Amino acid sequence: MARDNHGSPQEDAALVSLSPSTSSSPRPPRPVSDLPDELVQAGWEKCWSKRESRPYYFNRFTNQSLWEMPVLGQHDVISDPLGLNAAPVPTEECIPTTPKESMPRKRRISEEAPVTDSTKKIKMESVPPTPATVPSSPVIPGVSLEEKFANLVKPTDVYWDLDIQSSVLVKPPPPSHLLPPPSQAVPIHPEVELLRSQLILKLRQHYRELCQQREGIDPPRESFNRWLLERKVLDRGPDPLLPSDCDPVVSPSMFREIMNDVPIRLSRIKHRDEAKRLLFKYAEAAKRLIESRRASPDIRKVVKWNVEDTFSWLRRDNLATKEDYMERLEHLRRQCGPHMAAVARDSVEGICSKIYHFSQDYVKRIREKHMTLLREANIPEPGPAAPCPDKVVFCHPVRLSSPALPFQGGVDFQQDGSLVCVRYKGESVRINQSYFSKLFQLYRLSCTDDPGSEKFMSRVWCLLRRYQVMFGTAQYEGSGLQGALPVSVFQALHKIFWCHI
Repeated sequence: MARDNHGSPQEDAALVSLSPSTSSSPRPPRPVSDLPDELVQAGWEKCWSKRESRPYYFNRFTNQSLWEMPVLGQHDVISDPLGLNAAPVPTEECIPTTPKESMPRKRRISEEAPVTDSTKKIKMESVPPTPATVPSSPVIPGVSLEEKFANLVKPTDVYWDLDIQSSVLVKPPPPSHLLPPPSQAVPIHPEVELLRSQLILKLRQHYRELCQQREGIDPPRESFNRWLLERKVLDRGPDPLLPSDCDPVVSPSMFREIMNDVPIRLSRIKHRDEAKRLLFKYAEAAKRLIESRRASPDIRKVVKWNVEDTFSWLRRDNLATKEDYMERLEHLRRQCGPHMAAVARDSVEGICSKIYHFSQDYVKRIREKHMTLLREANIPEPGPAAPCPDKVVFCHPVRLSSPALPFQGGVDFQQDGSLVCVRYKGESVRINQSYFSKLFQLYRLSCTDDPGSEKFMSRVWCLLRRYQVMFGTAQYEGSGLQGALPVSVFQALHKIFWCHI
């Protein structure tokens, strides 16, 4: 159940947190918060619903609300649409009965809209593959993919109309010579995707080491992910993920987020002792920073004087409240913050510039790997695009100047409870069984260059691996960067523009 399902803004105002309140109005008995530290760090807190007169759990990172206590690793359709971080579902004997209203709300109109005449309903049972289009499994010769996926792929009703023709007229663009083009995930090759994932993980490690060595801080949360997204808006390079041709070189988002954590990262304070400790650490870090960098005598004098004044205040004022410490911290930041930013500017710009140049070098290595695979397959390198005729045509997918690489074997899978593990050269990625089934069904309906689904496993591995390295491998990393839209938007697209999503 989503948080916006509780009611109107007036009713939402009645949702009172379990933290102490200064209001004199009567309150229902507040249950003691028994959340473990892992859930608190993941953004969960226990609140009280005045309308329902019972507690509920709210995640301030994802705006998700649950009546039952959340489970770490539980699948969230908003922040984890493919179920990559989902925990295995318990067996039927262990599944408690859950009220229908407590189930998470679906996010796609295609899964909840009623079937109308304008929506094409495709029953997978009615499209059995012919013997000529059923290839043998590369892992088990003589076994068809249908038999191989018999326990994983279950026919269901799919409400996508994949044959809607475009009504937009455009001038035909020249064939794309990018490998692969940024607007399309084909052709993809497991060898290229494996190299790309390894280099991105290596780049993340470089970023962490630079932040720790130069500024003495951990990289800001999600800053690398935001850097990838911000750079790709400007990037004109050949790689679909790593930037290599951007102007300016220094990313404004990465620079701003690192500077916000200089000299230390500030956290949310709940208690008086935490506020006192944070003020002391900030003053100590400011003094250490100004002594270890080149700065003018006036800057050193201002920062050191304010730091010493803060230390004196801490030693003599033992009756200060949490608000007093936070006010003193804000005063110290106003007095010293601009000077420390001026001193650390060159170092932080160096971090951003070095990460970008590492990315440029990695893009060259990925392209060289792709060109080597093309030469081994006797596929000529893409040359200059031929001029296009001066006419208008209906909008169509991007055309490739280079054909797809040959089928790549060696990708295998294994079922692990409710998850499917797809492996290639020791690298495993996981996906929920239901989503694996959905991907296979949509692949059979829409992939025209692979009618026998021979390349399905290698392409699924490339897809999942790219998602994994793009949003990070740590738990809950990337959960706030999803581009999901609320259900009302999909309903409007479906109702007004007749889009079958």
